[in-house]
Amino acid sequence: MAAAAYGQLNLEESPSWGSRSVDCFEKLEQIGEGTYGQVYMAREIKTGEIVALKKIRMDNEKEGFPITAIREIRILKKLRHENVIKLKEIVTSPGPEVDEQEKSDVNKYKGNIYMVFEYMDHDLTGLADRPGLRFTIPQIKCYMRQLLTGLHYCHINQVLHRDIKGSNLLIDNEGNLKLADFGLARSFSHDHTGNLTNRVITLWYRPPELLLGATKYGPAVDMWSVGCIFAELLHGKPILPGKNEVRHIS
Repeated sequence: MAAAAYGQLNLEESPSWGSRSVDCFEKLEQIGEGTYGQVYMAREIKTGEIVALKKIRMDNEKEGFPITAIREIRILKKLRHENVIKLKEIVTSPGPEVDEQEKSDVNKYKGNIYMVFEYMDHDLTGLADRPGLRFTIPQIKCYMRQLLTGLHYCHINQVLHRDIKGSNLLIDNEGNLKLADFGLARSFSHDHTGNLTNRVITLWYRPPELLLGATKYGPAVDMWSVGCIFAELLHGKPILPGKNEVRHIS
């Protein structure tokens, strides 16, 4: 597998980011909701392009901007690869939207911020959960190759994903797979001596060193998750479905 060149990083600034309003898009339906915000399928009114709008959750932020969102935006602005989800731009709304008018006055004067992503039709977990569907060996090989290629690009450019799981692997109708949801991602360096949190990676895909409290780690933690995904695709269900950390270790 060829190494991704450092020159592939998108280091150019995008001065237009944040200058457009979310009103440039028509929300079609909500397609997901996670720890860090809701995700909508939307259409850009001017061009008709279908995109995904990820609303950044500000409910618990009395001051400032969520650090997780800052980190995700900073990382995704630099990464440009066919197997990594593309962050197209940031858009804003000037004040509380209609469906939020009844909330407390804490966010009375706050607008909302959305990350605009390319739209993908499915996620790996959603496809795998379809009744009677089992991936063929050629399909599994195709998905794993794309997953490893995208993750290799992240690692060679010193980014840990730290949340590899089926719902964060998006797939379009042509079978293209892209790594998504970099909310727990973190830049790293090989000579880094500081501590990292071990409270990352969804439990079923979390490696033993994190379960045992390690705070110094690198790309190997993502590779453990990839191995779990590989086995899950072959087996047809998660192989380490622990209900809590104690049971998961045992």
